[in-house]
Amino acid sequence: MEQFDICDEHGRPTGETVARADAHRDGTLHRTAHVWIARQRDGGFEILLQKRSQDKDSFPGLYDTSSAGHIPAGQEPLPSALRELQEELGICAGPKELTFIGSFRIQYVKDFHGKPFHDNEITWVYLLARDVDESSCTLQESEVDEVRWFPLEEVYGEIRHRHDRFCVPPQGLQLLRDYLLTRTVRDACHVL
Repeated sequence: MEQFDICDEHGRPTGETVARADAHRDGTLHRTAHVWIARQRDGGFEILLQKRSQDKDSFPGLYDTSSAGHIPAGQEPLPSALRELQEELGICAGPKELTFIGSFRIQYVKDFHGKPFHDNEITWVYLLARDVDESSCTLQESEVDEVRWFPLEEVYGEIRHRHDRFCVPPQGLQLLRDYLLTRTVRDACHVL
């Protein structure tokens, strides 16, 4: 059974833990780590998004952040982000390849599969600036149906008006967009 650290409003563990099912049943504040994979293309940026499995407990079948996951009890955000990249997409990256770009709060209640799902998370957001060949990814079948590159501005525009294809957290995408657009291509995508 997955256990998460209960955290305070700043994302600091309180010393107590909660089971995954209980956290999403009760809306207990816990931590997650998200990784956005980005590359430069045609004068703009593209982001690699994963299509969530139809069996996921939230937002099944929608395109989401490149890689994302809960931070297990007793672990820290960066190692969790690296582990999720490896598990979900088969991408090995070192700690120095991820750039921390900020954190934000996710908080909502929605019905999925006929029951309420309470999400209450502090999310650490990282950038992996890498031109990944999506056909080379080894996808975790229980989590991810496919991966695909999308123009950043297309996703940004669409999530502001509709939610039928993407479920990326708007705050996370805004952090990424602000980071990429305020730096030179060389600074933002130093490994490309």
